[in-house]
Amino acid sequence: MDLSRKRERDQLKPRKEPYWQRLAEGAYLGYRRAPKTDAKTWQARYRRRDGLDAKGKPKFKQEWQPLGEGIDFDEAKRRAEEWLSQIAGSAVRSAKRDSVRAACETYLADLRRHGRGDAAATAEKRFKSIIYTDPIADVALEAATKDDFLEWRERLRPGRQPRSINRHVRGVVAALNRAVALGHIGNPDAWRMSRLADDVEDEGETAVFLSPTQRKALIAAASNAGADFFRVIEQTGGRPSELAAAKASDFDGERIKLSHKKGRPPKLRHRYTVLGPQGVTLFARLAKGKLPGALLLTEDGQMKWRPHVWAKEFRRAAETANEDARGADRIPPNASTYSFRHARISELLQVHGIDPLTVANQTGTSLQVIEKHYFRFIASAMREKLAQVKGV
Repeated sequence: MDLSRKRERDQLKPRKEPYWQRLAEGAYLGYRRAPKTDAKTWQARYRRRDGLDAKGKPKFKQEWQPLGEGIDFDEAKRRAEEWLSQIAGSAVRSAKRDSVRAACETYLADLRRHGRGDAAATAEKRFKSIIYTDPIADVALEAATKDDFLEWRERLRPGRQPRSINRHVRGVVAALNRAVALGHIGNPDAWRMSRLADDVEDEGETAVFLSPTQRKALIAAASNAGADFFRVIEQTGGRPSELAAAKASDFDGERIKLSHKKGRPPKLRHRYTVLGPQGVTLFARLAKGKLPGALLLTEDGQMKWRPHVWAKEFRRAAETANEDARGADRIPPNASTYSFRHARISELLQVHGIDPLTVANQTGTSLQVIEKHYFRFIASAMREKLAQVKGV
């Protein structure tokens, strides 16, 4: 839960007890919506050790402080930290307000202090590769948002498999959590992210499919450029990176040429995806008036679509779509831009009854991947076809 986001606070149900967000070890900021009056109040809580009980186990004592009503998150947090800093022995007394880089360095120092030199060397190598050379390094930890970390993760994508990115993220999350425990001010919810499983072909996990209603809502909620980007993936089943690189000359009036690196070592492979009437109309509009070497799709009329930008576009569209969506029409939290691709593949198999070999060829995947991840659609399509076969 991220109490700094007004939208998330507004979705909280009124109840007697506050919703708590951790500020530091033993220190919490609370937000409460009163059940009857819906009064929105803030308070701070501190949990301190208070000696030992009869069995020799640590005892703890809780202290609370009301912070006021009708104030925003930043003011509530400021008042909470001011009160916490006045408590003797408070974990916040020596709070450190510093960058993500500084928090990582605190973690490395802590590993070495505990005799874990090898672990520190491995972590330092990781930080130099994916943190210190990235803009996230200079972001203040206490001001960092989930978008900051999601965009950082998207910048790790080029040249890395999702499983490798997940491993790097786990290492950084562990470091920042430890840094907060050691006195750095930051919100762990900002860097807590679900496993990256966007591309089922790389990750080997179950894909997330979007229904026509969900896709329509996402396209309607996106910017004009984002809507076109989602539409071309929906019409072709291509990977976002393939469509982002497509040029006007790649469209021949009936097909779109898409390219993707596959194999070890990776080799650039080309394929031609046949378009339906809607796809032809869409690509004709995108290519109209453009030079052969011009990109068909851009973020802003000039810039090529980048992974962290299309990820942000999807998240914003999903948030907007979910404001009015209910039940099965809501966009699941683990959906992504790749979900348009997965939906296209599944519908070609299940709804349109196209054979798996053709689907694999059109979408740039393999029969093995289709069997592994879309077999349930092959089976249902096969049963329907067999039902139409008449005996001799």
